[in-house]
Amino acid sequence: MTAAPVDLSVYLVTDAARCAARGRSVAETVARAVAGGVTAVQIREKHAAGREFLRTVLEVAAILPERVALIINDRVDVFLAARAAGARVTGVHVSQSDLPPAAVRELIGEHAVLGLSAATPDELRAAAGDPARVHHIGIGALHATRTKADAPAALGHDGFARLARLSDLPAVAIGGVTPADLPRLRDAGAAGAAAVSGICAAEDPRAAARAYARAWTRNREESHA
Repeated sequence: MTAAPVDLSVYLVTDAARCAARGRSVAETVARAVAGGVTAVQIREKHAAGREFLRTVLEVAAILPERVALIINDRVDVFLAARAAGARVTGVHVSQSDLPPAAVRELIGEHAVLGLSAATPDELRAAAGDPARVHHIGIGALHATRTKADAPAALGHDGFARLARLSDLPAVAIGGVTPADLPRLRDAGAAGAAAVSGICAAEDPRAAARAYARAWTRNREESHA
């Protein structure tokens, strides 16, 4: 796998409904969150039609700094359409019910980033057994969350740590993650932490993202002190 390195430390997963409830578009929310320290953005639009999804991706890609990865959730077709339109899209993230990673890799090419959700030892071992196809894994849910209706049972910090140890792939924690979780997640070997409502539903996405970024950086600095 030859995808370029991606900073996964403060990973925003978008939720259009929660953004709209705060009177903001996804692109506006992303712009403010990136200003606060978000390092990767995953556009997740479970209920959007293809054209609407693509329009959102193009809007975000147009304002996103090159240092911030742009990942498309599930929709390989949207990723390909955005890339064909000239947008800077970094890769795709898929779940266990989507196309198999090998098939996705064939479609997106060797240079695109490929993320995979995993929540069981078997899923982690399968991903670890094929590292050439998967760039990183999303492990969750860390805590009980209402953001995703089909989220698996909460793992807690110890459960996350146990699963993360089953794979050498970079692991991102997701599911009710708050800034207070970040020290323990880093200690458990996490490559990053994902936030959905913690940023999208925040009154001030920039301040919310800054809280995640500072918690991550502070813990890293303390671990090297």
